[in-house]
Amino acid sequence: MKVLEWRQLSKLKSTYTDALMGQIDARTGRVHTSYAQAIASTGRLSSNDPNLQNIPIRTEEGRKIRTAFVADEGNVLLSADYSQIELRLLAHVADIEVLKKAFKDGADIHAMTASDVFGIPIDELDSATRSRAKAINFGIIYGISPFGLARQLGIAQGDAKSYIEAYFERYPGVKGYMDDAKEFARENGYVETIYGRRVHVPGIQDKNPARRNFMERAAINAPLQGSAADIIKRAMILMPNALTSANLSARMLLQVHDELIFELPESELEKTEAVVKKTMESAASLSVPLICDTGSGANWDVAH
Repeated sequence: MKVLEWRQLSKLKSTYTDALMGQIDARTGRVHTSYAQAIASTGRLSSNDPNLQNIPIRTEEGRKIRTAFVADEGNVLLSADYSQIELRLLAHVADIEVLKKAFKDGADIHAMTASDVFGIPIDELDSATRSRAKAINFGIIYGISPFGLARQLGIAQGDAKSYIEAYFERYPGVKGYMDDAKEFARENGYVETIYGRRVHVPGIQDKNPARRNFMERAAINAPLQGSAADIIKRAMILMPNALTSANLSARMLLQVHDELIFELPESELEKTEAVVKKTMESAASLSVPLICDTGSGANWDVAH
């Protein structure tokens, strides 16, 4: 255990602590990243030199790296994050009434899935069961296999297969969407986001099963992840004018997939939070509510 712990800490130190210190701009005292539009096939922005979209969050030690990203004196950082946007897009694109109703009612989607798949009343669910349902919800979006889900949850492959089958039985529209997406990709060589932007899936008919399966999973996920990318870019375009019109001085610092990070005077926090939330939630018109969660604090870890 000590060796594994040392390896983890050593990687954090070399990859982030030491490397980021060396990339502080002498003129601004800040670390600056570059964004590329055309590297990720789905249309997501990718960050490089340094990659600030890859700052750790899953472990307690990794999260400490985020505490090093701080606001100037008198300022705070504001994090605005789309809530479950890909699941919302799945409900919208696949036109799944039960999911759309759940989002409109503000239901806990993961708890609802746990109750449906595992046959447990919602008021009797524990956090571990809800977490398993969360893995299923997000895994389905990526076309996860029974093997992949079993490995992720640490369960038998047969159990994982029965969970996926129970999910499809409860939400038959999801299976229909997945089959339609793969068939469209096989016929056309691409899939589309909700705005008609094409995401090409070369290899969808490859004779190599591993490559073919990979591209089939991409065909399922790309319309959802690609649409999410389109929506946050629309929000980013709308944001400067929305802030200026409200006489706010917040600056947009970072985009991390479904999250935008701002720096602003602490005295403007409440008003900025409202403007940012409204702008992000109105960036697209879906058949389900588009919800933006916000958090703030002196450093990125607290804000997120």
